[in-house]
Amino acid sequence: MSVTVIVGAQWGDEGKGKIVDLLSENVEWVARYQGGPNAGHTVVVNDQEIILHQIPSGILWPHTKCVIGNGVVVDPNVFLEELSFIKSLGVDVKDRLFISDRAHLILSYHRTLDAALEEANGHKKIGTTGRGIGPAYGDKIGRIGVRMVDLLDQDELGEQLSHSVHKHNQVLQRIDPSAIIDEAKVKQQCLKFAKVVTDCITDTSVLLHQAVNEGNEILIEGAQGTMLDVDFGTYPFVTSSNPVAGGACVGLGLGPKVIDNVFGIVKAYTTRVGMGPFPTEFDEEYSESVRQLGSEFGATTGRPRRCGWFDSVVVNTAVRVNGLTALAITKLDVLDTLEEIKICIGYQYQDQLLTHYPASLKAQNTATPVYESHEGWMTSTSEAKNWNDLPLKAKQYLLRIQELTRTPIRIVSVGPERNQTILIEK
Repeated sequence: MSVTVIVGAQWGDEGKGKIVDLLSENVEWVARYQGGPNAGHTVVVNDQEIILHQIPSGILWPHTKCVIGNGVVVDPNVFLEELSFIKSLGVDVKDRLFISDRAHLILSYHRTLDAALEEANGHKKIGTTGRGIGPAYGDKIGRIGVRMVDLLDQDELGEQLSHSVHKHNQVLQRIDPSAIIDEAKVKQQCLKFAKVVTDCITDTSVLLHQAVNEGNEILIEGAQGTMLDVDFGTYPFVTSSNPVAGGACVGLGLGPKVIDNVFGIVKAYTTRVGMGPFPTEFDEEYSESVRQLGSEFGATTGRPRRCGWFDSVVVNTAVRVNGLTALAITKLDVLDTLEEIKICIGYQYQDQLLTHYPASLKAQNTATPVYESHEGWMTSTSEAKNWNDLPLKAKQYLLRIQELTRTPIRIVSVGPERNQTILIEK
């Protein structure tokens, strides 16, 4: 039995969906512990691209049971669309998909509030996806959120929804009376959702503890990445939850002692979506070139991703705060045609060489990356099936990443398909 946490070790979009899908073949359970439909996990199966936003990508394996934990915020409309989509693929979710009774709902007014708050920030916009994630987590922390368990009792739902709507309408009345929330309409949406998901709602902490006690293999996945963590990321340009491995315990109701491994998923270069610091970012012309090579567009929003060189400061921070036990390197093939490839080994800031990511936004924005240069391998890696198939310079590049991060590389992805993956034995 083992419990493995999969985390993004950069700014998200590292390819967690493919790695989770790949590893799900040999596990009984896959559990999601935080985030909402503001991130998409992309899986390619037999040349078909499948993008999942809330349902764990392990659902594509018929033997795997999937959990949406209490740390996730669930959008009913997005969930129903996704459920309909995977059913159209012939995926049977009966007795395989479970939602925590403590998970909070993203309701229609959370999107309205998200857009209004982002607009109010003016030139200090965060660059949110506008999916209502922040306001939903805000309601959770403010103790006015609506939870999945409330869907099981109409009286309880009405009482909790009334409390939440009243609080928000007091604010909306002052800033935009036209956006006043229709409580009855929202309640009807909730009841419609309840009819579909009632059988899925349960105490998933209990389910997972039973699975641990029975010796099942469990894979735990987060959304986004370490540098978007609300505590350890580039605050305030972050998400509203904790994608780091510690968030798995809180977001699923599991004690830390049950976790055996923490896999960090890392691109062979670096990307981020939205606003915020990005020390190793390319200039726009080179960024566009790599963006096209790697199809770097957001799975959820379609927004073009910003691209830059591999940053060992970022990944070493992820190693430390997550307790990473291994790395999976994705999109190595995107670098196949580059003559020169750089690795950032530190930041120069006010006569200091920083090797851990600073908390100061000023330091993040003004620090100068210190690079070392590597020759590109200038040949395709997409057909490589094992370590020895890789070009020498590609292996040297990967070994340097392993040396800088002091973390073993166990998986190398050289394309989007399941079979374009190299597993490296210990």
